[in-house]
Amino acid sequence: MRRTFSFSNSRTIPQDFKVNYSRERLNGFTLMELLIVMAIIAILMLIAIPTVGSLKKGANELSAKKSIQTIQQAEMQYASTYPANGYACELKSLGGDPSSGAPSPTGSQLLQADLSSGYKSGYIFAISNCSKVTVNGTDRNNSYTVTAVPQTVGKSGNSGFCSDDGGTLKSDPTGGTNCTQLVQ
Repeated sequence: MRRTFSFSNSRTIPQDFKVNYSRERLNGFTLMELLIVMAIIAILMLIAIPTVGSLKKGANELSAKKSIQTIQQAEMQYASTYPANGYACELKSLGGDPSSGAPSPTGSQLLQADLSSGYKSGYIFAISNCSKVTVNGTDRNNSYTVTAVPQTVGKSGNSGFCSDDGGTLKSDPTGGTNCTQLVQ
């Protein structure tokens, strides 16, 4: 059933084309609903961000401990491979590029490039306190200390870590190299 009505120019418009001004709800969300959802998401993010930061610091610290153990293993292997030199006193001596040729005392290829560069997972690594003895006219390193300090204390890590040729891992809770607390 079609109804028509007329205007002054005598055209007829079917009733199906009339606009319905009833108060039926349209599909979609209101602005208020969207604002409430955005506020809830913002609150959840504010709760989660500090947790993610502390998890990252914990992961960096664990990586630093494991990296020190890796350096110690490389030092032991270096000392057995190059007994005339003793321990390596530089990280780059424990590293080296395999494509550059055979391993040597200056590039033994025992460590990955990221660790032998001295920077890994937010920590700075170094070998220090090397003591030398002279045997048959050749200097031989008979001790070393490995240190790992955060690049930014409080952000990339909280504690510094140290170990010596004895293999004992200690920490400095202030992020430095004054390691006095035994790590278990």
